[in-house]
Amino acid sequence: MGKPLAAYNSIGEEEVKALEAVGRTGKFSGFIGAWCDEFGGGPIVQAFEGAWRERFRVRHAISVNSNTSGLIVALGAIGLSPGDEVIVPPMTMSATVMAPLIYGGIPVFVDMESETFCLNMEKVAEAITSKTRAILVVDLFGHPAELAQLRTLADERGIYLIEDAAQAPLATEQGCLAGCVGHIGVFSLNCHKHIQTGEGGVCVTEDDDLALRMRAIRNHGENIVEAVEMVDATNMVGFNFRLTELSATVGIEQLKKLDRLVDEREAISNQLTEAAMDLPGFTPPSVREGCRNVYYVWAAKYDEAVTGVPRQLVAKALQAEGLPVGEGYCEPLYRLPTFQRRRAIGRDGWPFSLTERQYEPNMCPVAESLFKDELLTFDVCSYELSEDDLLSVINAMQKVFNHLPALAR
Repeated sequence: MGKPLAAYNSIGEEEVKALEAVGRTGKFSGFIGAWCDEFGGGPIVQAFEGAWRERFRVRHAISVNSNTSGLIVALGAIGLSPGDEVIVPPMTMSATVMAPLIYGGIPVFVDMESETFCLNMEKVAEAITSKTRAILVVDLFGHPAELAQLRTLADERGIYLIEDAAQAPLATEQGCLAGCVGHIGVFSLNCHKHIQTGEGGVCVTEDDDLALRMRAIRNHGENIVEAVEMVDATNMVGFNFRLTELSATVGIEQLKKLDRLVDEREAISNQLTEAAMDLPGFTPPSVREGCRNVYYVWAAKYDEAVTGVPRQLVAKALQAEGLPVGEGYCEPLYRLPTFQRRRAIGRDGWPFSLTERQYEPNMCPVAESLFKDELLTFDVCSYELSEDDLLSVINAMQKVFNHLPALAR
């Protein structure tokens, strides 16, 4: 490839003009941390939430300053308490598995399925105990998890399903939008996503009570408990997870482009998949029947047993051609020091002192194999690809795989 790939940038003149208009008002935030008309934010924040509700066909949309904040808000809203268990995947952004710890919740790692890399439905069912409060599922890389089955399972067991849809705006399962199947869904507007506000996020729900509690946790909720006659004040503490008017005005303009931008990422990924279908030892991303994958990451599997060439060597060859591929995405999160060094001064630190669960180094075999040996990834939402760029990417990929015997020598 003749030159480095340009960075993906979804910001245009529309956002610049909208920011200038807000800048001239001098009002960058409209929130007040008490029960009043401004408790829900300024006019632009409220307009953005209204636009999100309409586009995602949900009853409530609550903006926050990050997906991480949104996960904390969501877990607080369901009343997560010390010692409660939350089922989480082993491979995702670390914030997903850290969020339960804020309330003393205990992350319970459940392995992935090996085709679309989301939570394994059968293993989730096996992991539910009397202490389980929620399933926190990630629509990883842009592909929806088995959302309908997980929601049914959650309802049957009397627990909550929370979706981390940070990577999956407009992904669908049987026509249902990812992020909108669970009791709560959380989306990201971080600068690395399909659309962005720099930093930001949105929580969605159909439940009026959960919506009120999320709005409260976002904005110093302890101050409104009496005003709204909230019977259960669990987790009503003074967080400030509010979105600014500046971010919201960018969000409004970005939301107008969402369909086009997601379509572009999907089209690029489909062309990559088509070009990679017959490469030796290589399995392009699969899409479960009835689903739409929106490809935050184009994640393929590699099998050294077929080619005799280690994945690391293949990745280096691809990188030498100019193709910025990654190996394994991220290390299984139960390996983080937070879990592996949980003992402090001869005893378990809080909240791990509330549980007998252990975090064994190889507790999720599928995640381990994907990390160590199989996954090769291309971050579709990181690069702006012209037709020539895409052709160069494809040529680089095919060149390396067509010359694997040379690498093996």
